[in-house]
Amino acid sequence: MKSILITGCSSGIGLNAAHGLKARGWRVFATCRQEADCERLRGEGLESFRLDYADEDSIAAAVDEVKTRTGGTLDALFNNGAFACPGAVEDLPRGALRAIFEVNLFGYHDLARRVIPMMRAQGHGRIVNCSSVLGLVGMTWRGAYVATKFAMEGLSDVMRIEMKGTGIEVILIEPGPIATKIRENAIPHFEKWIDWENSVRREQYSSLRGRLYDKKTKKDTFELGPEAVTAKLIHAVEAKRPKARYYVTTPTYLMGFARRLLPTRMLDWLIAKG
Repeated sequence: MKSILITGCSSGIGLNAAHGLKARGWRVFATCRQEADCERLRGEGLESFRLDYADEDSIAAAVDEVKTRTGGTLDALFNNGAFACPGAVEDLPRGALRAIFEVNLFGYHDLARRVIPMMRAQGHGRIVNCSSVLGLVGMTWRGAYVATKFAMEGLSDVMRIEMKGTGIEVILIEPGPIATKIRENAIPHFEKWIDWENSVRREQYSSLRGRLYDKKTKKDTFELGPEAVTAKLIHAVEAKRPKARYYVTTPTYLMGFARRLLPTRMLDWLIAKG
């Protein structure tokens, strides 16, 4: 039985991936930030324990738990958990960027480094990092999240090259709009860090706040369910020769194509038009 460690499994992409891989015969270690969510997942038949990217001790403890349960092996890691802090770049304080990078980039890197020795010893492994269409192009109000995903794209590219010949594959999954709780979960970070009432963009924030706080009544354009990501994850961890990148949703394909072909100012115009 192959084993995989998945983060951010309380809902959305991580939860769907955990159940999807388990159904295919994988031994799944489904981790969450909160112990209450881990208890719920254990009730659903998953092996679950706590892992919080912002807490280095919890990362170390989670890897030790995997080693104990498997005897020191791990076939795959799916770095998935992340959060957003919406707001104009000029309104993002240093602390907001520090907090989001701790989770969305440094946590991914820390966890990957801790599992690589196991993968080296066994001669194989897959490290799959969940990026985004926002790791390919930037979009307004999403500067903090975009910065973490751009950085992760670069770090993953270098690691993929450096791991050549070790049997360890480093893979990026790049979803576009997926039905998750990321918008809802962004509200506390927006409220903590963005002083929108005193911003020169105060009037512009009305549309952003509407998207955050208003109850969602319909799908976003081109939005897919988290099972679309799970399908790409399955190929990434099971294919003999996995791709370096897996696009998910039409916007990712369109933006990947546009970034390669369009001049920067034309791409800016296209993104601004929505």
